[in-house]
Amino acid sequence: MDELKLLLDSMLNDQLTQIILSNSRNSGHASKIKIRPVLIKGKLYFQETLYRGAQVFHENFKAEEEKVRIMNYLQELFRQGELKALTREAVVLVSKKGKITVKSRIKTAAKVERTDDSKSSALSHNRSKQYILKDGQPVDFLVELGVQTPEGKVTKAKYDKFRQINRFLEFIEDVLDELPLNRLVRIIDFGCGKSYLTFAMYYYLHQMKNRDIEITGLDLKADVIERCNQLAHKLGYAKLCFEKGDISTYEGARNVDMVVSLHACDTATDYALEKAVKWGARVIMAVPCCQHEINRQISNDILQPILRYGVIKERLSALVTDALRANLLEGQGYETQIIEFIDMEHTPKNLLIRAVKGKGMKPKNRKNDILEVTSFLQVQPTLERLFKE
Repeated sequence: MDELKLLLDSMLNDQLTQIILSNSRNSGHASKIKIRPVLIKGKLYFQETLYRGAQVFHENFKAEEEKVRIMNYLQELFRQGELKALTREAVVLVSKKGKITVKSRIKTAAKVERTDDSKSSALSHNRSKQYILKDGQPVDFLVELGVQTPEGKVTKAKYDKFRQINRFLEFIEDVLDELPLNRLVRIIDFGCGKSYLTFAMYYYLHQMKNRDIEITGLDLKADVIERCNQLAHKLGYAKLCFEKGDISTYEGARNVDMVVSLHACDTATDYALEKAVKWGARVIMAVPCCQHEINRQISNDILQPILRYGVIKERLSALVTDALRANLLEGQGYETQIIEFIDMEHTPKNLLIRAVKGKGMKPKNRKNDILEVTSFLQVQPTLERLFKE
């Protein structure tokens, strides 16, 4: 315990990058905790992000408070801690009998990446984001797609796209442990479009994480599919391919580990979710678009003063659609979250449905809750019908 205390004394400062506490003994209380430094009104705090089921909680603490909390977490709740700072890395392991082992190393100068202003900018809530893909470091697919110059500088017109790609990769990073390690991982991307995020997935999982993966992108536009296949071939992305096809009728796979559906219009998202469940996908990520179905159906005398305004009806319908989808997925045994994907100022379609089916997860009985809502609003969601069929 003294060794852990000394480690925390040396790392809980503005040089810290991140702490991850994992391998929980009680996932009902918390499955994982992430800790990072933040500056609030010029003072250094440490922000805890606690993951409990589909919920995420944030809280800020001073260094001394955080040190005590981490020591308690490792004594009572977690069996592993991973600490990263600008110049140092450490791993803390806790045995079943409670013995704590600390392994620490100093980073070599070549591995220390730090700009002149990183100390201050890395800490504020409005800090310069430490992206997975870096501005200034060329990435082959980003250069080919015009997001970066050949020197690696992100082009001004594509900076929002660069942020979106990195945000998406953060979500992938969060579910990395859910994907198989000892075999080929199969991924389907429904409605891939120009495939910025499809290429990003392949690059991150295969090039950066050394996973054996196979990704198929599906879209209706033949010219887009042809261009994407040409680029995948040019980049040497051997297990990335694109096919022309409709989500609702696609039958080109049987066993799929992850299904992605970004901005599939209206009920196309429902067909993507239904196929993901049918295939037993461990991870589902969907950013729905154009939820017209519920907007056409929704009717309620009590809510009529609200529903008479078109824009309000449209937004309410979209929220109801996605909330029902999340509940229906939980009824199929998935732990489901609805998360803000990217800032509203960049796109109004900014909600991500992320569903994970871990080992031993049991379906949650949501039938009565869903029936009450659908009856009250007089709606019949396509996903509910597909699951019944």
